[in-house]
Amino acid sequence: MSLTTQQWLTLIIVLLTLAGVAIGSVPKIHLNRASIALIGSGLLILFGVQDIHTAWQLIDGEIIVLLLGLMIVNTVLTYAKFFRLMTRLTVRGAKNTLSLLSSLVFISGALSAFFLNDTIVLMLTPLVLNVCQAFKRNPVPYLLALAMSANIGSVAAMTGNPQNLIVGLRSGIGFLPFLTALAPVAFFGLLALIGILVLFYPKEFIGVKLQTPELERLELSPRLLVRTIAISLLMLAAFVAGYSIPAAALIAAAAMLVFGRSPSDNVLAAIDWNLLVLFSGLFIVVGSLETTGLSSLLFQNIQPFLSGSVPILSGFTLVLSNLLSNVPAVLLLSPLIESLGNSKQDWLTVAMSSTFAGNLTLIGSVANLIVVEIARKQGVQVSFMTYLKAGVPVTLVTLTIGVLWLMFTPA
Repeated sequence: MSLTTQQWLTLIIVLLTLAGVAIGSVPKIHLNRASIALIGSGLLILFGVQDIHTAWQLIDGEIIVLLLGLMIVNTVLTYAKFFRLMTRLTVRGAKNTLSLLSSLVFISGALSAFFLNDTIVLMLTPLVLNVCQAFKRNPVPYLLALAMSANIGSVAAMTGNPQNLIVGLRSGIGFLPFLTALAPVAFFGLLALIGILVLFYPKEFIGVKLQTPELERLELSPRLLVRTIAISLLMLAAFVAGYSIPAAALIAAAAMLVFGRSPSDNVLAAIDWNLLVLFSGLFIVVGSLETTGLSSLLFQNIQPFLSGSVPILSGFTLVLSNLLSNVPAVLLLSPLIESLGNSKQDWLTVAMSSTFAGNLTLIGSVANLIVVEIARKQGVQVSFMTYLKAGVPVTLVTLTIGVLWLMFTPA
């Protein structure tokens, strides 16, 4: 493979940037993922690989708008105590530890499908810790359940996680066809997760009854709750009806700011601006591989093996997602999928595999890191090996379910 000087320079900058994003930080310089991606894009412009006009065009504005809209909706729902109410309903219906686990898994999975898995675990982790303390239960298996169910459930819809947003908008599949294709995979994956956790923690989940504890009273504003839920349902209805998904999310966000009765300064301050900067930088960095012709050179030898093969494409996506992190992996694979024929099956395979890859290790997804970090601050440790022991079988089983489903159902 003969590369020009510009291509070599581009490849070095891209690889260093993606390595930094995958690791998550640069020691002693205090750089996070967002700043690393931003610096990478800046270096490409500095060395003339991209001009500022081309770099701006590489940023996918629809995805940025959609992410921003969903984060605003989620933040106002949090102020309305919607997620706390869902947790309270989970606790009230639990008669034993198995029913508590099952309720947690399916509520976390369902919410993650529509409201971004990272946001869901951010809201639910403190609540799960409080519930475990109230029930006097070991929180570790429930934290594993929360993180893994958020990842698994998010595969169901294009609004479930950032990589699905990329797949959904770039493939043009549409919200309802995406949901129809992958919701069954999420459902069976959540069932498999419950079964695996029961096998790993039989003393916790087999034959252990619960007595509903006394929980502090939840002060709600019924009007606020109704308004925010109504706006969210209208947004989802617009998604299903085929209305522009970024536009619907932006309109819903505007409605939340007007009718959500939360100070807009507080709402906007709670937005994960790092994520938006990260995405913008990655669009420029990974996009430079395509504009310099590197993408076709890098993938030309493996294209024949990936075309039309769900298992091989799934395995390749799994490996790439764990090497680079799932969002950069999907951005890198996007032009490849387009060159393979832009088939719905290939796009769905990438979405499914990159999402389930997040359950393999503790650092496999941002959702995992959020759960562990919040738990650590409250004195609960979830070690890398503790996560890995459950993560490996969960990933392999759910990935097998996804591969078989996509192979034997019409695209």
